[in-house]
Amino acid sequence: MTRPRIAVLLDENTSGGGTKYEAAKGYFRSVADAGGLPFGIPYLPEIVDLVVRDYDGLVAVGGRFAYPDEWYLPGEVSPSPPSERLPIERALVEGFLAWDKPVLGICAGMQMLACLHGCRLAPDLRALVPHALEHDRRDHLHPITLAEGSRLRAVIGRPRMEVNSFHREAVARLSPQVVASARTDDGIVEAIEIPAARFAIGIQWHQELMAGTDHPGNALFRAFVEAA
Repeated sequence: MTRPRIAVLLDENTSGGGTKYEAAKGYFRSVADAGGLPFGIPYLPEIVDLVVRDYDGLVAVGGRFAYPDEWYLPGEVSPSPPSERLPIERALVEGFLAWDKPVLGICAGMQMLACLHGCRLAPDLRALVPHALEHDRRDHLHPITLAEGSRLRAVIGRPRMEVNSFHREAVARLSPQVVASARTDDGIVEAIEIPAARFAIGIQWHQELMAGTDHPGNALFRAFVEAA
């Protein structure tokens, strides 16, 4: 049986001027452990059509960079730097969905998936929810509740689990095209899915950091690769 070829969009060091590509090894290990063959994808417009055509699934990874102002709540803008990643990621996500191929968005990748389907972001979740839990510390864990009837809950096989958290921005306004498939106890959206797509799930936490463990969330990578 041929192993699916999975495109893993690379991040970049936006805080260092965008001079280097970056991606945690956990993304590649998670895809490989789930049965896929991962390949890092750079920001080259001329390869977008080839990647969409020749790869079986897309992982849009985490990162910190500014989205267009209109993707935020009215009057809000991102304090993060711009990135060459944005137009490439947008083209890839839209291309894979147009070809009915699976997309898994992680952290920034989830936010891209959400905004392309009409959601809006808050650049500072604590301004949105003053009593918010700690969401911006990589070594911190908090519980999430997976929505009953969601595809994500069916994949994970349980109503709650603990995940890490490393994000300042959050989905603040959902669109009718998007389902919130997990939330933290403070109400922050931690996962979304696009019901109209065959497989399009976004998670705010970094599941790739749990690669090689028995964390229940690793079932998501298996379901993603199986869909590819």
